[in-house]
Amino acid sequence: MDKFSGIDLHSNNSVVVVSDETDRVLYQRRLPNDPVQIRAALAPHRADLVGVVIEATFNWYWVVDELMSDGYRVHLANPAAIRQYDGLKYSGDFTDAIHLAQLLRLGLLPEGYIYPVEQRPLRDLARKRMQLVQCRTAQILAIENLFARHSGGQIESERVKQLDEAQVNEFGSRCDACDASQSDDHADLAEGDSGHREATHGTGEVGPGLCITELSAGYWSGSRYHHHAGDRNHLALQ
Repeated sequence: MDKFSGIDLHSNNSVVVVSDETDRVLYQRRLPNDPVQIRAALAPHRADLVGVVIEATFNWYWVVDELMSDGYRVHLANPAAIRQYDGLKYSGDFTDAIHLAQLLRLGLLPEGYIYPVEQRPLRDLARKRMQLVQCRTAQILAIENLFARHSGGQIESERVKQLDEAQVNEFGSRCDACDASQSDDHADLAEGDSGHREATHGTGEVGPGLCITELSAGYWSGSRYHHHAGDRNHLALQ
């Protein structure tokens, strides 16, 4: 008899469900995020398990790696593409886990790509750098808006990058400083060379002007980002 498992993963616990080919629930329990307990819950059904579905939440690495190393066929579900039936009377973690197993049985599961372990640090670094660039751009636009609000004029983004904290505060308001903590040791993403690293210091708790200055002048992984005033949604990498 084919069996299907769905795991609704949370920050400190997981709801594990095992169902059969008629969607009859054979096992369901909320467990702590402990690989030993999760493996023990799946072990009695291992021989019949077609696959284990895990939601692609922020913390999926550990459980996917543990189960794959144990020989399970793991599927990473894309939660943004999953829609449950409208008008459900009951909804919760257990119904979510059951629904994941059901989608796998029906062959309708929207899946995400499970990155190889050795490639994940590079992807995580790229995502973090993108967040820093977006943060930097948001702060530049905030300064431009402050200038327009208090002076009626316009200021170019390149000029904003040259402002210090005192000049920014002259506009009549203090912006929240961007908490852009950066690692002291970054891989060179542009070259894909993990051997080349360049130190970059975090800005800490500082005023908005200094935050903008440090973010705009800082080099991240050997490449520099430039904001284009003509296109607020475009960031070019040189």
